[in-house]
Amino acid sequence: MNHTQKLYNKAKKIIPGGTQLLSKRPEMYLPGKWPAYYSKAKGCEVWDLDGNHYYDACIMGVGSCVLGYAFEEVDTVAKEAIDQGGMCTLNVPEEVELADKLLQIHPWADMVRYAKTGGEAMAIAARIARAATGKDIVLVCGYHGWHDWYLAANLVKGDPLADVHLKGLEPKGVPSGLAGTNLIFHYNNLEEFRQIVSDNKGKIAAVIMEPIRNTYPQNDFLVQIRQITENENIVLIFDEITAGFRLCLGGSHLSLGVEPDIAVFAKAISNGYPLAAIMGKEKYMQAAQETFISSTFWTERISFAATIQSIKCYEKYQVNEYICKIGKQIQERWLETAAKHNLKICVSGIYPLSHFEFEYEDALAYKTYFTQEMLKRGFLASTGFYVSYAHTQEIVDKYFIAVDEVMEQMEKVMEKKESILHYIDEICHAGFDRLN
Repeated sequence: MNHTQKLYNKAKKIIPGGTQLLSKRPEMYLPGKWPAYYSKAKGCEVWDLDGNHYYDACIMGVGSCVLGYAFEEVDTVAKEAIDQGGMCTLNVPEEVELADKLLQIHPWADMVRYAKTGGEAMAIAARIARAATGKDIVLVCGYHGWHDWYLAANLVKGDPLADVHLKGLEPKGVPSGLAGTNLIFHYNNLEEFRQIVSDNKGKIAAVIMEPIRNTYPQNDFLVQIRQITENENIVLIFDEITAGFRLCLGGSHLSLGVEPDIAVFAKAISNGYPLAAIMGKEKYMQAAQETFISSTFWTERISFAATIQSIKCYEKYQVNEYICKIGKQIQERWLETAAKHNLKICVSGIYPLSHFEFEYEDALAYKTYFTQEMLKRGFLASTGFYVSYAHTQEIVDKYFIAVDEVMEQMEKVMEKKESILHYIDEICHAGFDRLN
């Protein structure tokens, strides 16, 4: 057992769940073999604690490093901010500079507040909407974090969050009195949305949704949502934490042509530094002064400086155009390579956030095998590929040489009519499984 695996086994004994983030659990990729820790990350290259080198063809810091790891222009500014003092009794002027920049990009908005993480920023947005309207119910579409207001959806019968995020998210610890305050609707299902609005007429504070994630809106879905929320005086909140700054400079809603009342940004805007922004129309944002929303480390300087510089780099290098181009190529080459080896896959996602699935009964076993064999070839890879500016054409070509080899092996297993399970030790996890 190598140093990386030994440390993770220790972590599982002293850290509940082993990691701070479900998406970084090795069990989600390749139980017992996925490198849990890194010693260095640069561009899209990663070195683990045992000195092994990998290309990250996976989720790039869970989508937080659009420019790539340790991007010099951003890190230089962050280091300068450290030298100037990261924390003080007084406020940092970068708060105002970043607000100006975000409002310039999003002219529909008037005011900005900040936080550190996407989950807490969404909790702030929900609080602001409820404070501004005096109503309790929120309608939700997509994944929006771990806080009580969101997990309250699973206080009712069934598992409402199963098909919008993960199966088996138990709402233990969430006050039972929140049941019915968070109602789920599904993307592109306008009739379902209309019915929920009708059933709860006059009681809805906000509609909280990702404007886009895996599929594009159909039949004017977002346009209709906007019209209904305006007619019913419901606050429309777009969660841009994942999609923002990838399809265009700013929120994906700018390219989709629909303006919300509030939009939330986080990991995609700061290239690995902890900062989130909640922006919106003044008539709603002013409600933040009527309810207590405050935290010390929302005021530190380093992340503001890094975020401002990240946005400048997005503009300078036209990053959204590049990652969309590479992402389109990845989706096309997945399909071509799978067809070459008679494998059935389904490709989805916007180009910068590409995904594929094996269309077999034991799909998780195929996914695990793919990850296992790609790891042997020096790639952190699963069935998702979050493109960064650091993914050069040369690296993408190397990736597909490996993909071709692995899919050829899978084809041979199928030709022999053997189970892919014979070639793996343990299937990857797909939901929220408790670790022993």
